[in-house]
Amino acid sequence: MKFRPFVVIALLLVLAACGGPGGSGTSAPDRAAPVKPAAPPVPQASPASSASSAARATEAGKETDTEAAQVSTFALDVDTASYGYARRTLAEGRWPEPAQVRPEEFVNAFRQDYAQPRDDGFTVHVDGARMPERNTAVLRVGLQTRAADAASRRPANLTFVVDVSGSMAEPGRLDLVKQALHTLVDQLAPGDQVSIVSFSDEARLLAAMTPLTARADLHAAIDQLAVEGSTNLEDGLVTGYEEAARAFRPAATNRVILLSDGLANTGSTTWQAILDRVKEHAGRQLTLLSVGVGRDYGDELMEQLADNGDGAAVYVSTADEAREVFVERLPATLELRARDAKAQVVFDPSAVESYRLIGYENRALATEDFRDDSRDGGEVGPGHSVTALYALKLRPGAWGQLAAATVRWQEPDTRRPSEASASVQAADLGAALWEGTSSRLQVDVVAAAFALHLRDREAFGIGLPELGTHATRLAAATEDPAVTELADLITKAAAIG
Repeated sequence: MKFRPFVVIALLLVLAACGGPGGSGTSAPDRAAPVKPAAPPVPQASPASSASSAARATEAGKETDTEAAQVSTFALDVDTASYGYARRTLAEGRWPEPAQVRPEEFVNAFRQDYAQPRDDGFTVHVDGARMPERNTAVLRVGLQTRAADAASRRPANLTFVVDVSGSMAEPGRLDLVKQALHTLVDQLAPGDQVSIVSFSDEARLLAAMTPLTARADLHAAIDQLAVEGSTNLEDGLVTGYEEAARAFRPAATNRVILLSDGLANTGSTTWQAILDRVKEHAGRQLTLLSVGVGRDYGDELMEQLADNGDGAAVYVSTADEAREVFVERLPATLELRARDAKAQVVFDPSAVESYRLIGYENRALATEDFRDDSRDGGEVGPGHSVTALYALKLRPGAWGQLAAATVRWQEPDTRRPSEASASVQAADLGAALWEGTSSRLQVDVVAAAFALHLRDREAFGIGLPELGTHATRLAAATEDPAVTELADLITKAAAIG
């Protein structure tokens, strides 16, 4: 197969994205144990690299010359809603709106094989591969938290805020939500508590915080959910946060879970205005999970609410997806491992000529924000992996260290900051991408390239048929149904486009 077009684009764009399986990492992630907030062993940024926050934000997603800026900083993000919604639209024979495609969410939707830390911090995994064009490479930064022991997790206070407006009447919206809630209530532990708020023209508290010993009362409240009126999402969230704050338990995990199509049309309808109303409550360690449903979906509102509400955004369109989110993933990941988590990658200008981070455009931070603990980062739960891919243009004869990656986070209860780091050498990038690298790294590149193709109509010069060929091969190699589905989606996109 021909790779030269891939590299032409890589030289123009400088390949980069988020993603990555574990496997044979070059940075010995098990040694990257968290340390107290002393400076990690990374190269020091030059004065030019820490210019201004505004300039850094505008450079996100663009090729960056290391002589001008050798540091890349971003808040972690475990959202997957963009991939979930694209899966829904492609299944219906529609191409997703470009603005709703976020490459990092495509990559982070796939399982990774990073080694887990021995404590509640992160392991840092850095690897990559050479690209076919001379002096180009792809770099992967993977971060991993330790999985939770479901039997020993702390109890949870869950406040469900459910959209019952007219738009939720469409099949696959409120009916799906009610089915998922009934199933979840039966799965939660006796020490957990649940409250339910519905909203249309205005919000209603259907069930104040109720222990799971009274499951019948919660099932009855779920049965009361019925479609009516318009979408006053602001009133729903404010009421939900007020109830969650009233019933707050310091020894429990306290979370607000919004279930909506995000099509707000009454009250404040922007994420900033809505969050301004709930800011005080959101600051009390109340994390937000936004669960999107529906064929027409307010993606930006739901995603920004989650990002700015210290939480995550997912999208579900089938009963199986709802079961995965509510029955399999939610109970196991109710606790947090890290608050305000950020990543920073420092490139060595003597080895790397330029770089580009693919995705994370709306999570970009200035260099100086990395150790400013007042700056918002991302919240990461147990067993989560976060991946970022960079495309690099290397200097001829590049040798020695290429880059060092550091993650900084705060302990969820005490807010004590910690850091962990790892680095990668030029000699570690000896293998060609499609030939001698781990299958999971290749899946990450395919997922990122697919997202870029959906958004920009091209990705590294690789057409959709070639991407589909790689995805089909990787599905067989990994025996992963999610990769098989990715191959099918690429085939559908090629047929539509």
